[in-house]
Amino acid sequence: MRAAASAAGQWLGSLLFTGFLFAWTFLYAIPFVLACLVLPFPRRFALVQVYAGVILWVLRVSCGLTYRVEGASLPAGAHIAFWKHSSSWETIAMMRVFPRQVWVLKRELLWIPVVGVGVRQMHAIAIDRKAGHAAVAQVIEQGRDRLAEGDWVMIFPEGTRMPSGETRRYGVSGTLLAQASGRYIVPVAHNAGRYWPRRGLRKRPGVIRVVIGPPFSAAGREVRVLNEEIQRWIEDTVRSLNGEVSTPI
Repeated sequence: MRAAASAAGQWLGSLLFTGFLFAWTFLYAIPFVLACLVLPFPRRFALVQVYAGVILWVLRVSCGLTYRVEGASLPAGAHIAFWKHSSSWETIAMMRVFPRQVWVLKRELLWIPVVGVGVRQMHAIAIDRKAGHAAVAQVIEQGRDRLAEGDWVMIFPEGTRMPSGETRRYGVSGTLLAQASGRYIVPVAHNAGRYWPRRGLRKRPGVIRVVIGPPFSAAGREVRVLNEEIQRWIEDTVRSLNGEVSTPI
């Protein structure tokens, strides 16, 4: 009886959170877009952090889901971060975990009414995922500009959200950007997919663990080999966080 009540409460909290997430995103986007008319980019990111902080607070209150950050310290300066992509949680949490940043994302997000305008104001690198080499060239060109301006570049190397326990070959655009810019790649592993699944509304209570890995230099490295090394570190770390035995990728 108590377990059933607990499960029902978790479902209710998850539904309330989901409703809040959509409402907050659209309502916050309106004053944010207006503020961007007068605020320089560094000040805009402070507003983005407020947006994300409120969501993570409501998630903790409504669903009992929070997080902690472990691992290496971030290197000085602006670099490229490779995030494991297994849920929607990391798209929000990265705004709080990392310094001022821009995101590599699918261009369709720019088409969302009001929200898309806000995303554009954050200097996002919006790519056509079907464009192949043109999309890679766009990431390198625009990414170098963003890094030079002092912004981290956030990349999901898998290109799309993967179910918990699964992965796919990492894309090369981030690694090529690291080579072209002389910046590091910082891998980020987490087990958010275990608590906030790729599909479904219910969020499990607990503590998401975020592990920041050691920076990888791309200088003089073969792109595919380096990608496989980074992917192995991220996926092995995720399996460890989930209490699973590591297997070859």
